[in-house]
Amino acid sequence: MKIFFLFTFLPFLLSAFEQAAASAHYDKILTHSRIRARDQGPNVCALQQVMGTKKKYFSTCRNWYQQSICGKKATVLYECCPGYMKMDGTRGCPAVAPIDHVYGTLGIVGATTTQRYSDMSKLRQEIEGRGSFTFFAPSNEAWDQLDSETHRNLVDNVNIELYNSLHHHMLNKRMLTKDLKNGMTLVSMYNGQKLFINHYPNGVVTVNCARIIHGNQIATNGVVHVIDRVLTSVANTIQDFIEFEDELSSFRAPAITSGVMDILGRPGHYTIFAPTNEAFEKLPRGVLERIMGDKVASEALVKFHILNTLQCSEAITGGAVYETLEGNTVEVGCDGESLTVNGVKMVKRKDIVRSNGVIHLIDQVLIPDSAKQVIELGGAQQTTFTDLVAQLGLASSLRPEGQYTLLAPLNGAFSDDTLRLDQRLLKRILQNHIIKVKVGLNELYNGQELETIGGKLLRVFVYRTAVCIENSCMVRGSKEGRNGFIHIFRQIISPAEKTLHEMLRNDKRFSIFLSLVKAADLDDVLSQPGQWTLFVPTNDAFKGLTDDDKDILIRDKNALRNILLYHLTQGVFIGSGFEPGVTNILKTIQGGKLYLKTVNDTLLVNELKSRESDLMATNGVIHVIDKLLYPAELPVGNDQLLTILKKLIKYIQIKFVRDSTFKEIPLTFYKINIIESNVQPIITKEDPSITQLTKLIEGEPEFKIVREGETITKVIHGEPIIKTYTKIIDGRPVEVTEKKVTEERIIQGPEIKYTRITAGGSDNEEKLKKILEEEVTKVTKFIEGDGHLLEDEEIKRLLQGEAPVRKAQPTRRAQGGGARRRTRLDHS
Repeated sequence: MKIFFLFTFLPFLLSAFEQAAASAHYDKILTHSRIRARDQGPNVCALQQVMGTKKKYFSTCRNWYQQSICGKKATVLYECCPGYMKMDGTRGCPAVAPIDHVYGTLGIVGATTTQRYSDMSKLRQEIEGRGSFTFFAPSNEAWDQLDSETHRNLVDNVNIELYNSLHHHMLNKRMLTKDLKNGMTLVSMYNGQKLFINHYPNGVVTVNCARIIHGNQIATNGVVHVIDRVLTSVANTIQDFIEFEDELSSFRAPAITSGVMDILGRPGHYTIFAPTNEAFEKLPRGVLERIMGDKVASEALVKFHILNTLQCSEAITGGAVYETLEGNTVEVGCDGESLTVNGVKMVKRKDIVRSNGVIHLIDQVLIPDSAKQVIELGGAQQTTFTDLVAQLGLASSLRPEGQYTLLAPLNGAFSDDTLRLDQRLLKRILQNHIIKVKVGLNELYNGQELETIGGKLLRVFVYRTAVCIENSCMVRGSKEGRNGFIHIFRQIISPAEKTLHEMLRNDKRFSIFLSLVKAADLDDVLSQPGQWTLFVPTNDAFKGLTDDDKDILIRDKNALRNILLYHLTQGVFIGSGFEPGVTNILKTIQGGKLYLKTVNDTLLVNELKSRESDLMATNGVIHVIDKLLYPAELPVGNDQLLTILKKLIKYIQIKFVRDSTFKEIPLTFYKINIIESNVQPIITKEDPSITQLTKLIEGEPEFKIVREGETITKVIHGEPIIKTYTKIIDGRPVEVTEKKVTEERIIQGPEIKYTRITAGGSDNEEKLKKILEEEVTKVTKFIEGDGHLLEDEEIKRLLQGEAPVRKAQPTRRAQGGGARRRTRLDHS
């Protein structure tokens, strides 16, 4: 039962402690101040005073160690903590301050002007008498700073105006700072006027945005808190203020049309940075008209000026980020006596307190990204890109109603040589950085292709800590605007134009490596479509290799393939996509492992520096190295080969195991898709949704139906097997029977798959038939009379484009034309 009771009430106890802690920030900061001053003696508190002012703070750790408040130098003061006093001849503040009634306590805390006004207004008798009061007493400086006309009116009418004003500073119960919770509304002793309490994490407590500068001075009939300004009565809402303030007419219009004005009339704790008419006049006319003519953009603009928390200026002692009603954030800070927004001093009037929040008037309009055109999202680090887009006429193609994505390189990515290029070429380069659709960062995925306004397709590569497009990777700073996204990139994006094989063939540095690739029958791997990363040694890596050495290498094809395929890994890995300083392990096609990392923007492969990285090809990427790579764990069993490898590889010790051999690596790690001209859509009687045809490079072709998800292995054995299926020939369904060869064969070489064909729909059949008729020679086959079982060998001849063999039955004939085909390489 006790355990049940504990678990039942534990959440309530924790909640109570959390609430108490949340409302005791002032006391925590005060405790820290005592700790900092412990060397000065007992009950001494350390404060910071802003140089050149009388403003003092019990400081946060951040302000203390920065030795500044609001960007201004702060000096350290040591004073008696509230409630304590000095004694002659002793260190620190060992004595407790005398406890007196509220009137007497005003003198103890130095609020002598408030004490004098209490005497003048006949309030003294009340605060000396019985009761329990809280007095938020303005300091002497606060009275001096009060508007002279208001001050004079109070003093001239002490029995009513001054008396009522002082009552407005009082509560009829005692409340310490720990009792003053954030967002609390209290009723003052004057006419039910409300006092709005805010208790901030930095220890600042405000009453109607007046800061408590000396709190918790206990009196016999209450408590006194000294504040830094004279309180004025608070009436109506933020909505009321905006509706009747002439200086805010430009802001009032979009606030009403967007419906945001109604929000500002409801109860809440809002902070609004309201731009004046002068601020709107500073905006370019075209920008203002566009935003005001777009209800979504104008609503976003208004909401971007509103916080859902109440931020008094006196509570801001350093920069902090706050979320706006629009959803994005602004940084509110201070610079001396001035408030700043996003680092800019723009507040011309602050702390206009209303019943549901506070208003700060600013002289600049804050425009959120969501109200900007995509080209306007570029920051200071992308000005070269945005300026070029405008100068070359591309900005006009970014229509406000369109959807785009800008891939903006940093200013440093544009070299002098690039900027001196012919404008037509430079325009094409920039077109490669503008995507025709709006794509956010969280919508990008590995293998995605994005089409530019220039018609190029850019590939997306997603890594653990990076997102790259072609050769360039993103940096932080993506933004979403009204008609698109902007993403920031380290380098200019260069779409690939050639295959790996073409790049090697066109660069003389790689002639020896390419000759070995050809000798190992690996040309097709580097020529066909795929996703590869290739580490290519330059000719310098083969220094000392004689023609005889090369012949020995070429004769041992297994050894040659093992060496070359250790330089190839599946997938595209951009050097700048790796997390700096972290080792990445890649499995090669040979089976061994490569160890990659980037150090100081240089790619290391097995600790060897890549001399040039991220050379993009249509089927992968090349990283250039000046050493031949070799798997350290792979032994050599041939003396001649060991001698050759030792000439080329000196950075590792090559293992030698007598008579060991290299494993055979069949070329089954890549596949080719073929579309045959004489293949028509196939419809099975079971009405499958997808049909797949499989063919082998070596050996005789075989024609099969393969369902989605099935795997076909070319093994021919046993007795003949007859399969019947329906085939569309010249638009007519014809039943064809296939007979498998009975003898067993061994098939070698990579498997080739036809492109999948969706059957069952007449539209798909007609489209495919039309494509095949346009691109290849149509092969027509006529079948007459009753069903004729075509021999397997005849089907093979038809697929290979040979003339059919006439059978004994004269009434049955088949014709076939030459077949053409298109190949496409896919990595498995």
